Amino acid sequence: MKEIFKNHKTHHISLLLLAGPMILSNISVPLLGLVDTAVIGHLSEAHFLAGIALGSGSISLLFWLASFLRMSATGVLAQSYGAKNWPRLQQQLLASLLIAWTFSISLIFLSPWLLDAIKALSNASPDVFTQAQSYFEIRIFSAPAAMTNLVLLGLMLGMQYGKGPFYLLLFTNITNILLDILFVIGFDWQVAGAAWASVIADYTALLVAILLIKKQLAKQQVNWRWLLPNKAQFLALLSLNRDIFIRSLLLQLCFSFMTFYGARMGETTLAVNAVLLNFLMLVSFALDGIAYAAEAKVGQAKGEGSEAKVKIWVNLSLFWGALFALLYSLVFAVFGLSIVKLLTNIPEVISASKTYLFWLILLPLLAMWCFIFDGIFVGLTRAQDMRNSMFFSAIFGFMVPLWLTLEHENHGLWFAMSCFMLLRGVTLAYRYRQIQRQGLLLQ
Repeated sequence: MKEIFKNHKTHHISLLLLAGPMILSNISVPLLGLVDTAVIGHLSEAHFLAGIALGSGSISLLFWLASFLRMSATGVLAQSYGAKNWPRLQQQLLASLLIAWTFSISLIFLSPWLLDAIKALSNASPDVFTQAQSYFEIRIFSAPAAMTNLVLLGLMLGMQYGKGPFYLLLFTNITNILLDILFVIGFDWQVAGAAWASVIADYTALLVAILLIKKQLAKQQVNWRWLLPNKAQFLALLSLNRDIFIRSLLLQLCFSFMTFYGARMGETTLAVNAVLLNFLMLVSFALDGIAYAAEAKVGQAKGEGSEAKVKIWVNLSLFWGALFALLYSLVFAVFGLSIVKLLTNIPEVISASKTYLFWLILLPLLAMWCFIFDGIFVGLTRAQDMRNSMFFSAIFGFMVPLWLTLEHENHGLWFAMSCFMLLRGVTLAYRYRQIQRQGLLLQ
């Protein structure tokens, strides 16, 4: 432990300076959801709140699935930045933007069919679905800005500009909150007001992102030109995005299955799981921040052609990931029930939550490995390995353990989720060791 700090003090500081703003950014995101809920929750009818929950939840799912755009951009652009190959970086950025714009326009084009699917799957009442539809039909037009922002976030991280995403997300959330209050309460636009607030915030954030990047490029003395990617570059990036998308889709299916399967066990169990999944969200604040830093640092080291630096950043990322995971487990062990009571005051939900709290104490230590190795493999741009790990873990880490423990009901569900998170980390760690032994870290 002492040697880790003694030999790599500057590396620790560099990693934390990149991870810190991302952790703060992650913390700011749920605040927007709370404000949306609070503002709409003060309207006269419950169907307004239910409608925005359904509409914004559907948009959030679609936009979350698009996170492959940020991940792939971070990996390839960090490598080009590490190599100081500005023409290649410019080509890769344009290729990433073309994919983002194609994906976002496809979402807009498919929105009528997506709404039909939401209606069929949600079984919402007519009043609730009308509000959800109103929100969705407006908010979907922010897709081009939101997808472009994901790519630009990847560029900022790839260029080791950790403060940029923090400034961008903070600006977006503050703008959204202020417009929420103005449109919903001031202008009485109801659910449509919340949707327009998000659309305007996304496009305003795009302008801010462009300004931040222009400033950063000026510091690097880069003469920016829009260079068309060649066919090989575009196809390689398309393949990278495809594999990360499949990985993200499988991850979301497992979490969605947990929600829907928990609903079959009764409303108390569904409520308990909804409360306890917030613990995992708390864990993701810090571990995702470290993972984002790992993406950028490992990618830069690979671009520099330094296997030694890749290993340093891998080890330091795992060190800080383990430290945060241990801290989370200790906090949950001591204050877990208090956190549950902050999230709900329903006696039966609080009582039932006590039974499952030990899973949440274990989960940070089990899940840390998959968070950090995801970041490492993004930096190495080894998306195929990420996809294969997720596929294997979804079957043998989630579905098989769940099937074997069906009689234990919700304990079986949490056991399956724990196995799933652990196996993702184990398979990626094993694959990393294989790559390292074969001398393929820079390939």
